[in-house]
Order: sequence, then C-alpha cells, then structure tokens
Amino acid sequence: MKNGKVVEQGSKTQIFNKPKADYTKSLVEAKSNIRRPALDNPEDVILEARNITVKFPIRKGFLQRISGFVPAVIDASFQLHPSESLGIVGESGSGKSTLARALTKLVPHTGHIYFKGDAVTSTYSAMLKPYRRAVQIVFQDPFGSLSPRLSVGEIIAEGPKAHVDVDGDGYSLQQRVTDVLEEVGLEADFQDRYPHEFSGGQRQRIAIARALILRPKVIIFDEPTSALDVTVQKQIIELLLNLQQRHGLSYIFISHDISLIGTICHTMFVMKDGEIVEMGSVQKILDTPSDAYTQTLINAANRK
Repeated sequence: MKNGKVVEQGSKTQIFNKPKADYTKSLVEAKSNIRRPALDNPEDVILEARNITVKFPIRKGFLQRISGFVPAVIDASFQLHPSESLGIVGESGSGKSTLARALTKLVPHTGHIYFKGDAVTSTYSAMLKPYRRAVQIVFQDPFGSLSPRLSVGEIIAEGPKAHVDVDGDGYSLQQRVTDVLEEVGLEADFQDRYPHEFSGGQRQRIAIARALILRPKVIIFDEPTSALDVTVQKQIIELLLNLQQRHGLSYIFISHDISLIGTICHTMFVMKDGEIVEMGSVQKILDTPSDAYTQTLINAANRK
C-alpha cells in the first residue's frame, strides 16, 4: 500500500522476485544495496569490556527489602576496533540493551571497561566525563528520548554545554548546531522547532545529531531503525555508514534483525539469557553458526 491505495498484490514469491510497481521495487531493494565499509585497523582496540556483569535487585515486602538479585548480563567480554561495526543480536530479554547501558555507565555493573587502553571503572574516575563524551548512545525510541519542552537546537546543544571542554574550533555553538543538522540531512531552521513536529525518521536524525555534535569515537545504537519503515531504515543506515567513513567512528548496533546486522557489521555476538553464546566475524557466524540458538535466530530471519 502507498498513500492509502493498494499498488500491487500477489503471491510472496512473485512480489519479492518480480515486483512490478516502482514503489514495491524500492521496498524490496531497500536493504539489498547497503554495504558495510572496509575495516582499517583490526589490530587496534578502542573499547574493551571484560567480564561485565549486571544484576538487578529483587525487592519484597512492605519495606521493599532486597531479597536477591536477577542477573541481566553475565561475564560479557568483547573488543571494539577503530572504524568497526559490531553487532549484538538476541531476543527480547537477552541482556543486549542492559549491556549497552552498562557500557555507557548508566547502570551499575561489575567488571572492567577500557577506552583506548585506559580503565574506566569507577564512578569517580577522572576518565568518566571524557569517556561519556567519547561513547554516545542513540536509543530505539527517538521521541521518548527527546525532551518535548526543548527545541531541537536546545536538545542538540545540551551536550556541548555539559562538556565545556569540547573543542569547537572557533565556531559558535549555534553554528555547530547548524552544521551538525545539515550533516545528518536536516534543514538548519529545524533547530527552532520541537520534536513533535517531525516524523520518526527525522527524529532519529535529530538523536544522531545530538550524539554527533560531541565528536564521539564510539556510538551505540539500540534498535535504531526498528520503528521505521524499510525505506526510511535504508536512508538512516546509509547516513550512519557515511558518517562512519567521514569521521572514523566505531559503532555498536543492537538489533533483533540479524539480517541487518549481517549486512552492515564486521563482527557480531549473540546473547541469550544475559550471556554471550557465540562471537566472531559476521560471515563466519551467518555461514557456519556453532550454537543452536544462533541457528534458530538465522532460521527465523530467513523465514521472514
């Protein structure tokens, strides 16, 4: 359907293999043309997690006393390289998003995080503020993560105001907001408008701009395209790949869509019940998975 009208109908095989309408063709081809960039420095490590464990307390009784803990992430360890895209896949409740929040120091955890070889483990570490600037996160729901009371310009400018040590190269903050909006494909005058005035794809671009203005080295994307239709998904992914090449960014993609991860990521790991059950190159895991759960995810994606 397009604009309320049925533009094409038929069997699944016919529509996927021989679509007739131009709009149908654009939907079918939306993911097929996306290609990940080559990995430049596979030996260097920009971000490393060692034995990250997150447990949430169980509270009972009138006084809500802690009676135990539920493990959400168990001994997760991995490395991320410069300009690399790392995918994290798993079903709902597998611990993917909790791990992302641990990496950005948004939830308490045990284990160790290293950024460019320096430990970032303590809440009071001298590395914490520059680390939070260098490792940004873009959430699944851009509307929920953007304050409705602030204009787009104010939302994007929040980060530089909090991190006053960010080098602006002599540019005014307003000019930097303008530049980053244009870099993500939005008009400069959008900064005077509010989040509710935009589409889902535009709001996701605003969220990306908010992260990008801090000049991060790593961006974590928690289901960044799951709420968007396939044509907008393609546009957002192409934007991210262009930004990655332009700025040498490293990405962590969290997604249910193992086929999308297979298209845009260099390496990946699979999580189940808080644990990493398989890790390796995308090609190796998708071609010859060693874990039965990974095979189940691949089979489910192939049936779609």
